[in-house]
Amino acid sequence: MPKFAANLSMMFQEHDFLDRFGAAAKCGFRGVEYLFPYEWPAADIKRALDDAGLEQVLFNMPPGDWAGGERGMAAIPGREAEFAETVEKAIEYARVLDCPRLHAMAGIVHAGIDREEAEAVYVSNLRHAADAAARHGITLLAEPINSRDMPGYFLNTSTAGRKIMAAVSRPNLKLQFDIYHTQIMEGDLAERLRQNLEAIGHIQIAGTPGRHEPNIGEINYPFLFNLIDEIGYTGWIGCEYRPRAETRAGLGWAKEYGITAR
Repeated sequence: MPKFAANLSMMFQEHDFLDRFGAAAKCGFRGVEYLFPYEWPAADIKRALDDAGLEQVLFNMPPGDWAGGERGMAAIPGREAEFAETVEKAIEYARVLDCPRLHAMAGIVHAGIDREEAEAVYVSNLRHAADAAARHGITLLAEPINSRDMPGYFLNTSTAGRKIMAAVSRPNLKLQFDIYHTQIMEGDLAERLRQNLEAIGHIQIAGTPGRHEPNIGEINYPFLFNLIDEIGYTGWIGCEYRPRAETRAGLGWAKEYGITAR
């Protein structure tokens, strides 16, 4: 049976952030992820995790000026020193939270930035981050993100992700395989899951279009969940979707997996 983690940046927004942990656990989730923890002391988040009996599955490295439109800096020339600082900060949080995975966002590559230079910087930065993470038993993730939701984002497809992984050549660099993004950019989901299984370090889901609950839209998630079990993926599946209404009201899709509105 798939292991589902609630994404607390999108789900349970009826509650303050630190109260979302308990709300997720009450509904049957045993793992959580979110975009960024850095607004809160790591010790406070750790307490919320422990009180709820939850596992911290994943979070992102600091993305730069998120409010100003930045979406990471790993592939941005000239930001190498700043990126290295974000690696250390993320690892510091991950150690407190016992988090085994960190995602390094590539960033928006604007017109005027040479893509070959951006790729070289991305590969170099990922090598540095992977080596730093490996010293603490942490897996580094690279996620392709669709160009419709995030125009200009450097990494858009699983094919491009595998190319970057080969260039970085670090065993603890894995693919963050978001089915929502993959459907928009590539489709052929079952085959792409099969082809990339050995490279996948984390899976995420959402309905397409709209990025709502996975039982809304064009993707046959029950089929894919069965396939994920069939091909032997045993990791977490992050529920990175925006509930159409109150979070618990939209959890009907998950009842057969032990997650219910409580």
